[in-house]
Amino acid sequence: MAATDFKDYYAILGVTKTASADEIKKVYRRLARKYHPDMNPGNKEAEARFKEVSEAYEVLSDPEKRKKYDQFGQYWKQVGEGSSPYPGGVNVDFGGFDFSQYGSFDEFVNELLGGLGGASARSGSRGGRRTAYRPSTGSAGYTDFGGYSGFDPQAAGAAADREAVIKLSLSEAFQGVQKRLDLGNEAIDVRIPPGAKQGSRIRVKGKGSVSPYTQQRGDLYLSVELLPHSFFQFDGDNLVCEVPVTPDEAVLGAPVEVPTPDGSVTVNVPPGVRSGQSLRLRGKGWPNPKGGRSDQLVKILIVTPKELSPTEREYYEKIRDSRTFNPRSNLPQVRL
Repeated sequence: MAATDFKDYYAILGVTKTASADEIKKVYRRLARKYHPDMNPGNKEAEARFKEVSEAYEVLSDPEKRKKYDQFGQYWKQVGEGSSPYPGGVNVDFGGFDFSQYGSFDEFVNELLGGLGGASARSGSRGGRRTAYRPSTGSAGYTDFGGYSGFDPQAAGAAADREAVIKLSLSEAFQGVQKRLDLGNEAIDVRIPPGAKQGSRIRVKGKGSVSPYTQQRGDLYLSVELLPHSFFQFDGDNLVCEVPVTPDEAVLGAPVEVPTPDGSVTVNVPPGVRSGQSLRLRGKGWPNPKGGRSDQLVKILIVTPKELSPTEREYYEKIRDSRTFNPRSNLPQVRL
C-alpha cells in the first residue's frame, strides 16, 4: 500500500489516539447521523463521507483491529492476513516474530533496513549482490530485498512524517507561545505563532520519524486543540461572546463594558435592542496570520432580576399599568 493510500481513522473521526471506546462511539454516532444517506438524499459527497466514517469506526471499535492498526499503521491489514506488509509486495515469513518491542511497524522496518548495511542496503545490493535479512528469532523465513520492487521515494518520505496534538489555552493561541515538547528521545522548543485556531496544523521541519528508506527524518505536524474558554467562543473566524443587560438598559440604551482579547471596551447598547441581537466590534476578534484581525460579535441577552426591592417592584408595576406596547398583538391572527 502506498503511503498516499493510508487512511488515518483517528483523523477521519476527529479523535485522538488515546480516545476511549465510549468517546469513539459517541463521535461516530454524531457523524453517522450527519452524513447518513437518508439525511442527505442525492449527496454523493455525504455518502462517501458516511462510508469513510463507518469504515473508521469498524476498525477503531474492534479492540483487536485497533491494536493492529495502532501497531502496524498502514500495513495492519496485510499483517492481519499474513501477507506481505512491505512496499513492492515482497514476501515475509514472520515465523512468530515478536513485534511488541517496536512502537510501530515503521520502527521495525527502520531497524530492519538499518541492519542491512546503511547506504548499500538502501540501494538494494552490496557490491552487486542481492541482500537478504533473517529474523534473529531463528525463523527459517527471510526477505530478499534485492532491487526494492515498487519502491516510491516520495511515499517513503511521507511515511516518515509524524502527527501530534498540542493543547493551547485561548490566551496562548491568541498571543503566540513557545512550548517545550517531549518527543521521547529528545525535547524540542516549538514557537506557536499568534492566531492558531482549532485544527490548525503547524509544521516542525526535520522532527518526524526516520525514513526506513532514505534514513532521513520527516517532519512533525502539530494539530492545535484549543481548550474551552468561559467567555469567548468562535463563529467561523470571528470571536463571539454573550453580554447580559437589564430590561431598562435594553429599553433606554446604555453604555456597557465588554471584555475583548485586548481588555475591556465601552459599547453603546442602542435603545430598543432585542435579546439575541448581536453588535459587531470590528477588528477586535482573532488575529489573521496574513495580518489584521477578525471581528468580535457581542450577543445581547436581556436578563430579568429574580429578586426586587419594594421600590423596584413599585416602578415595574407602574410601567405595567401604563404600558402601551403589546409584543403579542399579532398572536390572535395566527392560524395553522
